[in-house]
Amino acid sequence: MANLKEVRNRIDSISSTQQITKAMKMVAAAKLKRAQDNIIQLRPYATKLSEILTNLSSSTSDNDESVYSTKRNVEKVLVVVVTSDRGLCGGFNSSIFKAVNTVIENKYKAQNEVGNLTLLPVGKKGLEFFERRKFKMITDYSTLFGKLTFDNVKEAAEYAMNAFEEGVYDEVTIVYNEFKNVAVQIVKTEQFLPIVETEKEEGDNSSMDYIYEPSQESIVSDLIPKSLKIQIYRALLESNASEHGARMTAMDKATENAGEMLKDLKLVYNRTRQAAITTEILEIVGGAEALAKG
Repeated sequence: MANLKEVRNRIDSISSTQQITKAMKMVAAAKLKRAQDNIIQLRPYATKLSEILTNLSSSTSDNDESVYSTKRNVEKVLVVVVTSDRGLCGGFNSSIFKAVNTVIENKYKAQNEVGNLTLLPVGKKGLEFFERRKFKMITDYSTLFGKLTFDNVKEAAEYAMNAFEEGVYDEVTIVYNEFKNVAVQIVKTEQFLPIVETEKEEGDNSSMDYIYEPSQESIVSDLIPKSLKIQIYRALLESNASEHGARMTAMDKATENAGEMLKDLKLVYNRTRQAAITTEILEIVGGAEALAKG
């Protein structure tokens, strides 16, 4: 049985940890509110813009097809991996790592084996994880979460778009966590480029016949790049909200676990203290009896 000093030290240590996890939960909750508001405000705009983009892409002729819709033989691939800058957020990052490994194994195994797979990590955890595994990487945008603004994010989107346009990559895929609620984050693997035309369900007549002013070509040339940048920005906002939700949940669970450990340790402490007192009493009684006999 541990002595009283050891048990007391463990109780103090766990109490300090519990205070830290409780504070981290409160900080994550405050950040989550702002991040959740940002993504909720952007979603309708991004969804409508994506819908218009799909309709425009399907209505263009082969001659007017955007360069971002051009399908090529997939030899060189870029995978945008969105993780967090910090840990202590449960399985938030590990689920992304598993998803990236899965997409590489199932879809880009041949490209990876010949060295034609490149990763673009957004978030320091992804950078550190794949750097240790010697993947070819673009590291210029790993710190975007330090200042998450559209102007900063669009630079990463423009890099991917320009590289695709110039033939550096034949396909670009993005892997990120989509925010559903505080406790649930859904891992998404989406093809960013070339643009994938969404298959309509049978009976779906949502396709629009647009009137273009000044022309279809100028509208498409302006709208498609903007929509692609919004798509990347939305993915990062989704991941940001998911991270704070995951951290809030993880810290809440850690605080509860610390409380359970404290209950058990206090019980052990009381039992140990009682045993020590009983031992001392027995020693005193034994000593008194020895003196009396002497």
